[in-house]
Amino acid sequence: MHTRRMIHVLLTATAAGSLLVACSGAGGTSASGGDGKSINVLMVGNPQMEDIQKLTKSTFTKDTGIKVNFTILPENELRDKVTQDIATQAGQYDVATIGAYEVPIWQKNGWLHELGSYADKDTAFDSADLLKPVVTSLSGSDGKLYALPFYGESSFLMYNKDVMKAKGVTVPEHPTWQQIADIAAKVDGAEPGMRGICLRGLAGWGELGAPLTTVVNTFGGTWFTKDWQAQVNSPAFKKATNFYVDLVKKHGEAGAAQSGFTECLNAMSQKKVAMWYDATSAAGSLEDPSASKIAGHVGYAYAPTAETKSSGWLWSWAWAMPKTTKNADAASKFMLWASSKKYENLVGEKLGWSRVPAGKRASTYAIPAYQKAAGSFGDITLKSIEQADPANPGTQPRPTVGVQYVAIPEFQDLGTKVTQEISAAIAGKTSVDKALDDGQKQAEDVAKNYK
Repeated sequence: MHTRRMIHVLLTATAAGSLLVACSGAGGTSASGGDGKSINVLMVGNPQMEDIQKLTKSTFTKDTGIKVNFTILPENELRDKVTQDIATQAGQYDVATIGAYEVPIWQKNGWLHELGSYADKDTAFDSADLLKPVVTSLSGSDGKLYALPFYGESSFLMYNKDVMKAKGVTVPEHPTWQQIADIAAKVDGAEPGMRGICLRGLAGWGELGAPLTTVVNTFGGTWFTKDWQAQVNSPAFKKATNFYVDLVKKHGEAGAAQSGFTECLNAMSQKKVAMWYDATSAAGSLEDPSASKIAGHVGYAYAPTAETKSSGWLWSWAWAMPKTTKNADAASKFMLWASSKKYENLVGEKLGWSRVPAGKRASTYAIPAYQKAAGSFGDITLKSIEQADPANPGTQPRPTVGVQYVAIPEFQDLGTKVTQEISAAIAGKTSVDKALDDGQKQAEDVAKNYK
């Protein structure tokens, strides 16, 4: 794809979201210049990022003299803001959190600094310790590393053990989606105001689109066939989507159409739902007694399946450096620190070992204190990451890699538009059939660029 067309595609996808960001007053920091004394960092507002914001001044800044100006945004707004900044070469940020979807696309277009050489020069960083699936997902077509992982994740099922015990329910270690639907019905209302399960319903390719696509994969569906035939209204895609929408409408959280990762995390930790299917990285927050009412009472099972052996996604929130930065040395120092063993130990000692941004280093899982804190979820998280297969996540060949996304620039816009319709179906404002028929037309337009 030509650079000009790619920029047009990405900016079309971000237009609506960037207006929201502008109105919110977020991200108003001006470029930090090239003095190397301060850097601007844009990151997603997940718990692990909020932790690093708390720890940076008293540690990294104290040791290096480099001031870090953080801008934190919700996931959908973050995606809009970072895409707009990097695609237009605005140069507002020196570091940004992006993921496995963006890295190969943006590397191919020459928008990112190569970071493997920085990592290799820093012997304490220990590049060889990084988990191979995560490294592969953050590498470009030239095999070089273009983002440093902050944490890696797959997806799994989290459940309230006390509720299951009270209801006489045993959750299988490797459940099917039908088993989960049956359990959700049994535990719905187990406690006053408690719903059976939380599933994301908030529109966005990386919000509702992520868990839904794993369900589509294991039900035998796909966004596109290997030869770019759109499959959004195929029988398998419809079956999976109807299953997901019916489950969340019957037994899901209140306000499901507005619930993303953050809302489901709150619902689970505050005992408003009995189960939650989502990112493995959520476990650390659920096990933090200062923030969760169910810490120590959470059970974990592998991502539910239908026709495949496994169905967990693969993702990493990672630090990337736009080519436009004038503070490459300072930015690289921050990223190396933020992804280091030293930082993991800092989090463990200062905030608690369950809050370590894990899922990226093999050595993390050998730390006795972490093993103790993550005893209920550490092993299943690591195995889920290792079992994820971005090249073959379903029952049929794919045109690109990616478990919960299609690795093309247009997917950001396509996935968001289709999930907007599906979110409306969850809210009872349209039907799944209409949502997917509309999505099929949009997917067919995208496919024309690749046939």
